[in-house]
Amino acid sequence: MPYPTAASVAASRPSLLRQALQHSLDTLARTHRVPGAHLAVDTGTEVVSVHTGTADAVRGTAFTADTAVPLGSVTKTYTAATVMLLVDDEDLDLDEAVADILPEFGDLPKVTVRHLLSHTAGLPTGPDSDTAAGMTASRYLSTECTAENALFAPGTDFSYSNVGHVAAGRLIEAVTGMTWQEAVRVLLLEPLGTTPAFLGEPSPGRPTAVGHALNTATGAVRPVRQNLAPVEAPAGALMAGAHDLIALGRALIGRSTVVPPTVATLMRRPEPGTEAGALADAWGLGAALYQQDGRSWCGHDGNAQGTSCHLRAEPRSGVVVAFTGNAGGATALWRDLADTLTRLTGMRVPTTPARADRGGPITFPECAGTYRNGTTEYRISLDPEGRPALSIDGDLPLPLICYPDLTCDLADPVTGRREPGGRFHRDPVDGSVDRVQISGRTARRVGTA
Repeated sequence: MPYPTAASVAASRPSLLRQALQHSLDTLARTHRVPGAHLAVDTGTEVVSVHTGTADAVRGTAFTADTAVPLGSVTKTYTAATVMLLVDDEDLDLDEAVADILPEFGDLPKVTVRHLLSHTAGLPTGPDSDTAAGMTASRYLSTECTAENALFAPGTDFSYSNVGHVAAGRLIEAVTGMTWQEAVRVLLLEPLGTTPAFLGEPSPGRPTAVGHALNTATGAVRPVRQNLAPVEAPAGALMAGAHDLIALGRALIGRSTVVPPTVATLMRRPEPGTEAGALADAWGLGAALYQQDGRSWCGHDGNAQGTSCHLRAEPRSGVVVAFTGNAGGATALWRDLADTLTRLTGMRVPTTPARADRGGPITFPECAGTYRNGTTEYRISLDPEGRPALSIDGDLPLPLICYPDLTCDLADPVTGRREPGGRFHRDPVDGSVDRVQISGRTARRVGTA
């Protein structure tokens, strides 16, 4: 089947497409126990939009097309786009040292703005939100951005990091003289037509949804409290709806003047060291990159407490797909909806990285050991048959499946279902396994098993 164009998707008779998507969303939301969700598909000529359910399962408020959901890490793309607007105005340079602007980077003089936006700075993931709750931005960065915490030389590898986008937010504040919230509102959100809403705001000025968790013992779905430290705002504090994500997606593929097309092209260009990850096929400047059927998509995924939000945009066809859901099960709902889109239109929207044929699983006793990313400890142990399992900070071990190309999958201990785990690295000098990347986070080896 030839890859659909925007015109061919639009020709799928939008009214019938909308009806089919609405039925699928209603049905799948019940299946996955998601109280409310919104899917929007921009075909390049028009937008097909469907939403369902409630924004708050206790209060029963309706989930509408304007409902803003905590976006989690999709916030990072907004932060990166704001930085890129400052680069376009020549207020920042992608390759200037962050330490020239932020003194907290004095220990890491080779980290550049480009490294922050592409997660190639070698920075740790960052402390949990409870630990960060009482920190100023200066203390947060001074604690995390040290030579001791550095995971690799800047620009040589990938490690997903909240710290990098906290630093990007600080750069925005230093250059503009505004708070991060003010700057992203004035420079990006309002020009995109998005009514700003941030976690912790007393009155966001639009309807909002809360996240939900499923009590597996009782089957009840209940609201959960968002837990994001104020200092982490540039990495995860935005709230928005699927239509807002559509506007951002258009900007990322050059269909909006808010982000100049030359800037959007830079954001979509794969950065060195970001290939073959578990989160995406590669990474640009604030945008995750995916390959599907010979096409290059961009976007981002985000999970806050009990929410799941996703954006995909494809520049050649002009198609943009956005989803917001207010429960942990919404990630599985999003994947099923992507399958529904394929069935209805022939268009395959990537939800996970492409998976090349890696051969069969191998025994890999060299992987056993202790690895560290900041304060997070990854321990890989072997059972009596030599099969590896991964434990993070002492949690229940998960089976680890290793492959000849040093990639690995995590296996659900109950269902056996495999999810992309990451990959191992060998030291280029002695060939020993010196790092592991799990779910996009790289950890240095600090001990044997």
